[in-house]
Amino acid sequence: MSSREVVVLSVGGVRFVTRASTLQQFPESRLARMLNDDDQEFKLVNGEFFVDRDGALFSYIMDFLRTLQVSLPTDFSDYQRLQREAEFYGLYPLANLLSQEHLLKPRLEILEVRFSLQEMQAFFRIFGSCSTTIEALAEQITVFTGQQSGQGWNSPFPSQKPLVPLPLERPSHHDMVFLCGTEYSAGDQFMARYVSIKPDNRKLINGTNVLGLLLDTLLKDGFRLISTRTVASEEKVECYTFERMKRAAGLTITVNQTPGSSGVAQARRSQVQKGK
Repeated sequence: MSSREVVVLSVGGVRFVTRASTLQQFPESRLARMLNDDDQEFKLVNGEFFVDRDGALFSYIMDFLRTLQVSLPTDFSDYQRLQREAEFYGLYPLANLLSQEHLLKPRLEILEVRFSLQEMQAFFRIFGSCSTTIEALAEQITVFTGQQSGQGWNSPFPSQKPLVPLPLERPSHHDMVFLCGTEYSAGDQFMARYVSIKPDNRKLINGTNVLGLLLDTLLKDGFRLISTRTVASEEKVECYTFERMKRAAGLTITVNQTPGSSGVAQARRSQVQKGK
């Protein structure tokens, strides 16, 4: 049986097709021994191995064997049941990781947008509980400055005049500050600040339009608006609070194989998945 390249399993009525080498990732596991007819729990029926276990949970077992990574849905809650399944199959590195639920459970992420409109300028301050989200958002937002004649929210973007990008203010790793609009410069010239938020290519000067684009960007990024309130009515400071479930970073099992050994597994954080 160990020479068979393709293996078919029927787990709780759910059919899985995989390579023998995938099942042999951990030589001492019951799945590896199954291929050598060393485990009576697995019955070979019409060329398929029948296993009387949970087929839905076995899909996570197979994903782990194929990728050596634990990556569960944000709404996953059956950690103890999946841990029992991992123990049943003799996949103890996976079982040990599942026993540490705090490493795998998604965390609630909070983001707050404060917006203040004063005359012809709008001020924005964004605070987030996750610094990596703020870093990613800072890469999306660009403020451009330049001079223009006349003032007003609806002043057209001066396509013929050069604009200079300005760095966002970063009081800490968890927040950023920027503004848009116009302010008096000299003569009939006004200093204008435009805001662009990727992937939208527009350069907006109207604070209300920038706010709308920012909120829409956050909603598309998986955030949910949970509250809107006025922080300081005399200063017209509005606060928009968002939340989303942040998926835990993937955990990868590193297997060090040596001749005659069953392999030693160690867990490390995957760097592939960021932020979300």
